[in-house]
Amino acid sequence: MISLPFRRSSRAASIDALYGMIVAQARTIEFYRGYGVPDTVDGRLDMIVLHLVLVLRQLTRAQGALPPPGQQLFDRFCADMDDNFREMGVGDFGVPKRMQKVGEAFYGRAKVYESALADADPAVLEAAVARNVFGAAETPLGARRLAAYMREAADRLAPLAADAVVAAKFDFPDPASIATPAAQETLEQR
Repeated sequence: MISLPFRRSSRAASIDALYGMIVAQARTIEFYRGYGVPDTVDGRLDMIVLHLVLVLRQLTRAQGALPPPGQQLFDRFCADMDDNFREMGVGDFGVPKRMQKVGEAFYGRAKVYESALADADPAVLEAAVARNVFGAAETPLGARRLAAYMREAADRLAPLAADAVVAAKFDFPDPASIATPAAQETLEQR
């Protein structure tokens, strides 16, 4: 059988759909208005990285190691970042430097978020989010909310097998429904 050179595999379509889901969630306006995430190129990149880390974390946990679809998802992210830099006018010599910074940011955040999500103390994840997303030494209210959102998202992903994650058979939490931990405690006390 002759294969067509421009035919896309169903796996590539699944990866594109999953990546599109991550980007759409990262662009949810509530993160920028309600949580106070900076609505900048860096702020939007941080939100994509945060969601990508959550998904790749679950793929790794479900398989014991990062499966090929996880690598394909990461490659899709890198291709998207490369395309975005070029659209913003970064030249051919500048793109590799920017991509190196994106890679360093991704791997640094992935390591910190993984460790913080494994820690039962919510302050650890809150501090990591405050530093990485908000650039703050203190923990703003938005960082506490975002950390609670990350825990909720990780909990939703936790029972899923790798195939369900790759097929995007899950929903991220609605960011507007996440209350700050202090507000949640107040509601529970009533």
